[in-house]
Amino acid sequence: MDERFKLYAIDMRGFGESSYHQKITSIKELSDDMKQWVDEIGVQHFSIIGWSTGGAVGMQFSIDYPSYCENLILLASASTRGYPFFGTKEDGTVDFMNRLRTIDEVKMDSGKTIPVQEAYDDNNREFLRSLWNALIYTHQQPDDDHYEEYIDDMRTQRNLASIYHALNTFNISSVHNGLVNGSNQASSISIPVLVLRGDRDYVITKEMTDEIVEDIGENATFVELKNSGHSPLIDDIDQLLGVVTSFLQR
Repeated sequence: MDERFKLYAIDMRGFGESSYHQKITSIKELSDDMKQWVDEIGVQHFSIIGWSTGGAVGMQFSIDYPSYCENLILLASASTRGYPFFGTKEDGTVDFMNRLRTIDEVKMDSGKTIPVQEAYDDNNREFLRSLWNALIYTHQQPDDDHYEEYIDDMRTQRNLASIYHALNTFNISSVHNGLVNGSNQASSISIPVLVLRGDRDYVITKEMTDEIVEDIGENATFVELKNSGHSPLIDDIDQLLGVVTSFLQR
């Protein structure tokens, strides 16, 4: 971004170089962590850009601490109604009739949690590349050197099942999401919200993005990113920066 902006990139609890002494159980705990962090360094009146899971954290933060955040940008974000975690059939396909309910069920899932966690633990870089190329880097891929760094960073995640479970049970809408009742907090978000989704995103569906816009209401503005998947940062950084900068300059 233009150097007139000051950016902080946060490793949330259990990611990157941050500690993980206490396991998380909810998105709200990550929001509370961020509140402690911004108070520690002494910043207020800022904008949040939340990517994927970070979008849910950004929404929760703007609800919990409304005097801090002035703009919210949701980049390929999980829905206001969470991100459902379904079980796996014996043939390895997703069992859409079986939404898992507990953290223990999520930990034992043979379709997502176990293979990804094993790939992290065993440094199975080929598996991780194949998975990310199928789901995230479907249009453009990082150059080889950056890709190796990204895989190193992926493997620092220590909260995989807990994040899955936290997203599965997240619901700030006014409706039941199939697992838990909504808190109806999304309607209290009164700051400008930019909702971004790539037209090739295979992780976040159009329906999930529509839910965000519906639940937040008139403060939400949706922009579709062309020829972009779940990582517009890789697919078309210039397009992304243009949209984000225009929004922040309004």
